Amino acid sequence: MRPIEAEVPARVGEVVEASTREFIAQCYELNRLPPLGSLVRAGEGDAAIYGIVHYAATTGLEPGRRPVARGKDEVSEEAVYQASPQLARLLKSEFSALVVGHRRNGKLCQYLPPQPAHIHGFVHLCPGAEVREFSQSFSFLTALVHAGAQTPTDELIAAALRCMAVAQEDRRAFLVAAGKELAVLLSGDYQLLRSTLGRLRE
Repeated sequence: MRPIEAEVPARVGEVVEASTREFIAQCYELNRLPPLGSLVRAGEGDAAIYGIVHYAATTGLEPGRRPVARGKDEVSEEAVYQASPQLARLLKSEFSALVVGHRRNGKLCQYLPPQPAHIHGFVHLCPGAEVREFSQSFSFLTALVHAGAQTPTDELIAAALRCMAVAQEDRRAFLVAAGKELAVLLSGDYQLLRSTLGRLRE
């Protein structure tokens, strides 16, 4: 039996760029990024937009200016930040989420929303109950198959399904059902299907 979960969603960042196909969020804490394939939500209620994390990066705040190595004489990574506390103000961690659904009149819809997520909208990592609700349908897989995102399709699909599987009552049954859906969606691309299914077993 699944243990009782703390169903309070973790707020991981804030929307800084958005379209109907994707939103980019900046994390509040440096290097505290949601895992690749995570289901995240921007907004609340009927303004909620769901996305799958497909890319993440930590970079300098100034475009084109790359951070320089500072740890030659330090014993750990933590010591680098302790010796140069200003680093936290010079760097940013951001992630991009491919939009895979939204809520409308209280109903969860797995297709593109009529409007993009709001700039400065809060982004939450979806808790287990919300992941289970969303993954009752595999319609979102179509968006991932045709994403053309920065992450290879097989890696993105497998990562998303592995993340969702953790929240399921029966992990194996969920992955088997997902595999059957993928076999239909990718029937014309055996190599992609084989590569994706192989990553689900890892």
